Amino acid sequence: MEEPQSKLSSLPPPPPPPTTPLSLVEPSSKNNKKGSVKILRAFRNVFRSFPIITPVCKLPSLPGGRLPETKICVSGTLFGYRKGRVSLSIQENPGTLPTLVIDLAMQTNALQKEMSLGMVRIALECEKRPDSNNKEKTKLLEEPCWTMFVNGKKSGYCTKRDATEADLHLMEVLKAVSMGAGVLPSKSDVAEGHADDEMAYMRGHFERVVGSKDSETLYMLSPDGKTEPELSIFFVRI
Repeated sequence: MEEPQSKLSSLPPPPPPPTTPLSLVEPSSKNNKKGSVKILRAFRNVFRSFPIITPVCKLPSLPGGRLPETKICVSGTLFGYRKGRVSLSIQENPGTLPTLVIDLAMQTNALQKEMSLGMVRIALECEKRPDSNNKEKTKLLEEPCWTMFVNGKKSGYCTKRDATEADLHLMEVLKAVSMGAGVLPSKSDVAEGHADDEMAYMRGHFERVVGSKDSETLYMLSPDGKTEPELSIFFVRI
């Protein structure tokens, strides 16, 4: 009787079930980067063949010499385990790979409480580094570390990171969700009945306003588009 049991115990464990392949695609900004460079070069070559003409009137200058703000609509997801830190993922749309993932200095349940009380203003600040005068300056949303403030109160430090397999799996599960909030049970919840490991998420459309190379803002858009944003995230380099 003992021999069959010993043989069974020596057998290797069964392979894990196959995972669902990701269908998320690269953002269009990355796909069109090389093509944009070729188009720009072709335009320059054509432009150089034109005769030089001195304009009669001058173009009006912008107030303060600053470029106008650029507005882009992106998809933003706040997610995290109830007793863990909340993370922010920014995508061009729900069907693309994340362009930005930041672990915020705040517990998920604390953010949920703040959101239930009213409007939430999150400010992420970073300091200018010695290479700030170089042409190849780090882009604002590529800064690695931030100091976080929630409604004017310092919350701690947060970091930018690469998307993990768990992040990509979550984005794949939420691919069909454009706006909404809910809870996704983890595998341990089903097996052990633990509710503390539930993954809470909130997804919405954000208006990304680029004020300058050192300031950007994400405004969560309401479904009706009339009320003030319940959540605003400010990125500032000072």
